[in-house]
Amino acid sequence: MIHFLVMGLVLGLSAGLAPGPLLTLVVSETLRYHVGAGIRVALAPLISDLPIVLVSVGILSTMAGFEAVLGGISLVGGAVVFRMGIHAVKTRALIIDPAMSSHNALAKGVLVNVLSPHPYLFWISVGAPLVHRALAVNMAAAGAFITGFYLLLVGSKVVLALLVARSRSVIKGRTYVVIMRGLGVVLCLLALVLVKDGLTLLGLL
Repeated sequence: MIHFLVMGLVLGLSAGLAPGPLLTLVVSETLRYHVGAGIRVALAPLISDLPIVLVSVGILSTMAGFEAVLGGISLVGGAVVFRMGIHAVKTRALIIDPAMSSHNALAKGVLVNVLSPHPYLFWISVGAPLVHRALAVNMAAAGAFITGFYLLLVGSKVVLALLVARSRSVIKGRTYVVIMRGLGVVLCLLALVLVKDGLTLLGLL
């Protein structure tokens, strides 16, 4: 269970801090209005992701007996996570577009997340296969992965909103870049684990 919790925490923290429309909206709402607006945007995945998670896990569960399919999905997941890692390693700075701000912070955050391809890509290729593997252990392991993932996916954005509200230099400082590059290395290593699992399911290892 600890294994899946750690994987959820690492993936959640990386996804939470990765530059993208939702993170940009968190910062821009905080800068334009107040920290409460930024936090409401940060909570958006808790609303928008539920259907994506249920459908992805449901579809994958129908493939439980097809090792080759699961192996292929795991390889794709490894490629996705590796791409996330390389993108994080190349992090330079977070660019904010204030024009993305809106008074209806939570609704805007949900809309941005629903229209973004990232949640769908992540849950189909990475999240759902890991939940499936966790369920093979027990329900607690699957719960640990999902809890860890959303704890840091949302929590990291909330913390960033709080930091930005206190000091705008946080998003321009080197600390953010160093954290993202470190997470990028960890993600690349995690991608190798997913590739290994895929090759094992395909009977190549």
